[in-house]
Amino acid sequence: MSRLIEDYALLSDSKSAALVSRAGSVDWLCFPRFDSPACFAALVGSKENGHWSLSPATPYESQRAYRSGSLVLDTLHHTGSGSVVVTDSLVPGDDRHRLIRIVEGRGGTVPMRSELRIRFDYGSIVPWVRRAADALHAVGGPDALVLRSDVASRGEDFASVSEFEVRQGDVVTFDLAWHQSSRPAPAAQDPAALLDAAVEWWQRWSRRLRYDGAYRDDVHRSLTVLKGLTHQPTGAVIAAPTTSLPEWIGGTRNWDYRYCWLRDATFTLLALSRAGCLDEAKAWRDWLVRAVAGDPSKLQIMYGIGGERRLPELELDWLEGFEGSRPVRVGNGAAAQLQLDVFGEVVDAMYQARLNGMEPHDMAWGIQEEMLEWLEGNWRQPDDGIWEVRSARAHFTHSKVMAWVAFDRAARGVEAAGLPGDAGRWRAQRDEIHREVCEKGVDSRGVFTQAYGSAELDAATLMIPLVGFLPADDQRVLATVEAIRRELTSDGLVYRYASEDGVGGEEGAFLLCSFWLVDCLALMGRHDEAVELFDRLRALRNDVGLLAEEVDPASGRHLGNFPQAFSHLALASSAITLCPASTGPSEARSDGRDTASPSPDA
Repeated sequence: MSRLIEDYALLSDSKSAALVSRAGSVDWLCFPRFDSPACFAALVGSKENGHWSLSPATPYESQRAYRSGSLVLDTLHHTGSGSVVVTDSLVPGDDRHRLIRIVEGRGGTVPMRSELRIRFDYGSIVPWVRRAADALHAVGGPDALVLRSDVASRGEDFASVSEFEVRQGDVVTFDLAWHQSSRPAPAAQDPAALLDAAVEWWQRWSRRLRYDGAYRDDVHRSLTVLKGLTHQPTGAVIAAPTTSLPEWIGGTRNWDYRYCWLRDATFTLLALSRAGCLDEAKAWRDWLVRAVAGDPSKLQIMYGIGGERRLPELELDWLEGFEGSRPVRVGNGAAAQLQLDVFGEVVDAMYQARLNGMEPHDMAWGIQEEMLEWLEGNWRQPDDGIWEVRSARAHFTHSKVMAWVAFDRAARGVEAAGLPGDAGRWRAQRDEIHREVCEKGVDSRGVFTQAYGSAELDAATLMIPLVGFLPADDQRVLATVEAIRRELTSDGLVYRYASEDGVGGEEGAFLLCSFWLVDCLALMGRHDEAVELFDRLRALRNDVGLLAEEVDPASGRHLGNFPQAFSHLALASSAITLCPASTGPSEARSDGRDTASPSPDA
């Protein structure tokens, strides 16, 4: 079984996700939603916790690639006796929860082995398995899977094993479909037709992408990953499809990322809009409005895929963790934290939606007005900060900057779009925050620090020019960028911070922050340096173009949950920013002018 995070490839049907290794083992699969209990959990355990391997039974070498514009994966295996292609895909469609695997002989004769070990509820439930009507049925609690295949299987060590030979021109199919155990199994369908439908679904979507500038293929690949991490029924964009992939091998910084963070909102909306994904941008905006509706004092930093607010954090003690990195967690306790920056993210996302001509949402402005009223009385509080520290609250500089963003964008909305509200009062709040941050958030060197009175640096302060708090050529911004490059980087890659956070343990360099540095350099006019760092970052992608949350600069190993939406979002945003013929999301967000005619309330 693969033990490198970057050895995996993503499969998605825009409802659920799977990870398949270079060796042909599906080690993670959640049906029917991204956040459902996994039926294959070997990724964070062992093969006894569920997996499905399908590969040659003799030594082999492999190459793999996604089909153009899709997340349909072809893996070519070469053996001493011949070669085969294994094609893997989840099948999009509202009523479909199917994993299709098709083996095609390309030359010679290749002995193959399939080992299907189903373990529901994150590897804790061994299902009851029976054969009926030429299909294998597995039932455990509320979940059931049915396997249909051209080849027979036998029971072996609580797994279903198939051994068969594939000659040139032979095609062997496998169709694994999920259903509720209280409902009938889905009807048999032609796997080849399902695969064709999946390819067409993806390529039809990718043809809508209108970005054709620099790094076009890289942007399109990252946007395809973002589409794969978008829950089509609700419009939610999850942070990653996995839980508890470690931020350091053997460490305890292992979190569940199968939820939606509000701070992703503005850059997500801008990147999707500028690349032509207008339907996805609108769906994300609408999900955001629904999720945050209610008492602004109860605003959360993250929500479930459907807008769920209760995300209790649990430890699954029967799972050994990826490379022994324990505990394995589901849920996320950070959902209950106070993080003031999310108010700025929500208001800015709505502001940018207006600038991009998005049709109005009836509830949006009323919700923002209530948020701003609450923020007026509470922005002076200490909070838990963007990095979700589990130590004492502090007056984080980034949090205050984003409170400034909230009042700034609200005032602009009143003045430019004619929305109701007291723009003068909001501008006064904005200006007070600006004065305080410039007084208390800067040290004796003229560098913005992590928190008021702190000597520590924080990569989140790279957002100061990106949101337009200060221009990129301000001396304090220049000094902050240089200090971060000196003290928070390794081999050019940026760490988030070096301060105590109440969690402990090491972590890798944070790719999102590294892309923020690219954007800062670009806004400063240091184009060659920005391109050099961007090229360094995109070279970190694995063989199918995927990025995790973090990377170990010394070894190049990927760390953290995978693939990470914000890493891909940041790659696409930076690429567009570096394109001379376009206005990138960072430039658009940092520009103090209203460069488009705002529509009414969005």
